[in-house]
Amino acid sequence: MTRIGLLSDTHGLLDKRVLEHFRDVDEIWHAGDIGSAEVLQRLREFKPTRAVFGNMDSGDVRYSLSEFYRFRVEEVNVLMTHIGGYPGKYNPWLIRWFEQSRQAKAKDDLRRTKDDLSPADASKIDVPSESATDRHNIIDLFVCGHSHILKVMYDKHYGFLTMNPGAAGKQGWQTVQTLLRFAIDGKEIKDLEVIELDRK
Repeated sequence: MTRIGLLSDTHGLLDKRVLEHFRDVDEIWHAGDIGSAEVLQRLREFKPTRAVFGNMDSGDVRYSLSEFYRFRVEEVNVLMTHIGGYPGKYNPWLIRWFEQSRQAKAKDDLRRTKDDLSPADASKIDVPSESATDRHNIIDLFVCGHSHILKVMYDKHYGFLTMNPGAAGKQGWQTVQTLLRFAIDGKEIKDLEVIELDRK
């Protein structure tokens, strides 16, 4: 099991309470608008950290990170970017990736169905063999930030969970700083906790 601490939109401020809440996680993920190289460095010194740059990031932060980050934790395929949206309101440039994921999952479902059939029935189904491209294209968890609005939703159309941890910094209109903590256990995403920090 891998325990994850997820945050976004620190905008140069790493509240010491974030580190307290992430004390027992295995990895930290930052979904952009980090705000300074110092914040990124402090996170990396504290725990293994995965991050993308946001639209407000510049300098060392922007040049040391990418806009999109695809990775796998245990058996969960993750896509992380800063500006992403949510089910029904995604940024248009992501739709191609989401469609590729949906098609790869449909093939995977066919393969699983065929495995459950008798040999005679299975021979009637033409299923493409699994490819590395299919495995790479599948998205199980989509992570973004930018909106400063904490939102966790399952997308039924594309078949993945979306997470936006809201804003962990103090820049912007939100009155509460928010974080997410959860675990990945094999293919399962579980034990999700919302953490709210009153702005001081």
